Amino acid sequence: MFGYIVTNPEALSEGRQQRFKAMYCGLCRTLRKRHGLLTSTTLSYDLTFLAVLLNALYEPGEVTGRERCIANPAKQHDYVITPVMDYVADMNIALAYHKCLDDWRDDKNPLSAGEAALLRRAYRNVAKAYPGRCAAIEAWLKQIHEWERDNVLEIDLPVNATGRMLSELFVWPEQDVFSGELRSIGDGMGRFVYFMDAYDDLPRDARRGGYNPLKPLWDRADYEQLCKTAMMAMLADAADAFERLPVLLDADIIRNVLYSGVWSKYAVLQSKRNAQNKGA
Repeated sequence: MFGYIVTNPEALSEGRQQRFKAMYCGLCRTLRKRHGLLTSTTLSYDLTFLAVLLNALYEPGEVTGRERCIANPAKQHDYVITPVMDYVADMNIALAYHKCLDDWRDDKNPLSAGEAALLRRAYRNVAKAYPGRCAAIEAWLKQIHEWERDNVLEIDLPVNATGRMLSELFVWPEQDVFSGELRSIGDGMGRFVYFMDAYDDLPRDARRGGYNPLKPLWDRADYEQLCKTAMMAMLADAADAFERLPVLLDADIIRNVLYSGVWSKYAVLQSKRNAQNKGA
């Protein structure tokens, strides 16, 4: 369900986009070092955003370099490694492991089961190091599955549950003067991600009879405006919390994601739907 927390490259200079990519490569490098080569295939831009945010807030120091890797063997590329990436790489493993289990549960795809098996040892290590975070992810998925099983069509329930779960992951260390704002950013973005995913999937779920808590709202004349307004409010909560933080480093990249990048998929969906309506 993740994949919506991205930059908008058109609104970033080439240099700043390269900075974000270097953070991605550094996180990938950290993931390989901590958990093995194959785990790097699970990395997403969602977790790169978290690494950029935490690094910008705490500024713990950086190591930079250039390398070739299995994903880009023909050309050297920059990477940036910071101390926050150990934590973020572990959270990536926790989310990826449970996503594979969830995909296996929903689709019985053997590839998902195989990937979960490959991640199991790494996840056990992460769960030992961060039992509270992993318990939050497990409790969130258990509750989501119960709502799906019972066909509970109240969008606020899974939306708020996802916000609470992600708010736990955005805090590093667990308690300090910035934890309240970090939780608010994670909560707002978690709510947005679930809502956006449901909005994205609704036409397909309606055709296939799949679970989607937005179904009761789809026939409303104001459905599109209702969805956009709700998502804007969720992101406003995250953005307001960020603006309260004393962040200067990479603030332009973080604002690019919060104010623009997260709407990239929405813009694509709107373009497709407008084209379909014109062709109907």
